[in-house]
Amino acid sequence: MSEFAYTQRDFTRIRELIRKRAGIALAEAKRDMAYGRLTRLLRAGGHRSVADYLDTLERSGGTDDWQQFVNALTTNLTSFFREAHHFETLARHLRRSGAPPRQRIWCSAASTGEEAWSLAITACEAFDRLDPPVEILATDIDTACLERAGRAIYPVARIEDLSATRRKRFFQRGTGSNAGQARVLPALQRLVRFAPCNLLDARWPVQGQFDAVFCRNVMIYFDKPTQLRLLGRMVPLLHDDGLFFAGHSESFFHATEIVRSCGRSVYAPARSRVGRAA
Repeated sequence: MSEFAYTQRDFTRIRELIRKRAGIALAEAKRDMAYGRLTRLLRAGGHRSVADYLDTLERSGGTDDWQQFVNALTTNLTSFFREAHHFETLARHLRRSGAPPRQRIWCSAASTGEEAWSLAITACEAFDRLDPPVEILATDIDTACLERAGRAIYPVARIEDLSATRRKRFFQRGTGSNAGQARVLPALQRLVRFAPCNLLDARWPVQGQFDAVFCRNVMIYFDKPTQLRLLGRMVPLLHDDGLFFAGHSESFFHATEIVRSCGRSVYAPARSRVGRAA
């Protein structure tokens, strides 16, 4: 028996609310997942049922309450150098002929930071220096994840799959009470700025043009019209020779007027003449 009363109508409301707030198209198969992730909020608020929680949220929920709701229902699966071929492509792109003297990357779904730090490591390796001419903006809708990302501290197990060279060059091992922890090198931290961003918001904390945008394993949570709308806003933020990186299961055959494929889940603005990236 469930701890809290939970009906199909409750799940339908949850799906409508998360779509409205974050654009996420929550599948019918996620009914149990949604319940499991919201139970902590129900307990904390002393609610007797999911319906009671949703009623309170819609009636008097403040910004923090809605943020907790979104945080609970967003998925944050990430790791260092996930889909490694993208970082190889990025390294070549950063070294391209005619690149601007200072390049900018937007990591638009930073989660707990592993992707952003992987981008920073790639930039350092591409220029063989700890102060490469690269700036990285890392955003996410989940503020709890961003807080963890900004701390730049991870269990040592999280970096075990990295090469010994990368572990030694880009991380500091904790000692004493911090044993078992690894901190991202301060030089890398200076390359990255973290900021909250809901991709559905009318305004984003971004300015100017980017040489690369990483938006991986995000579009799969949106329906096709939302994908088109977001691509229509994100791609114009790229330089003409910029690259858009998507997740391995994402494709944009329905958006050929906006982007064109130039590699394995790598896209260029449809307006550009960039050749194959990988």
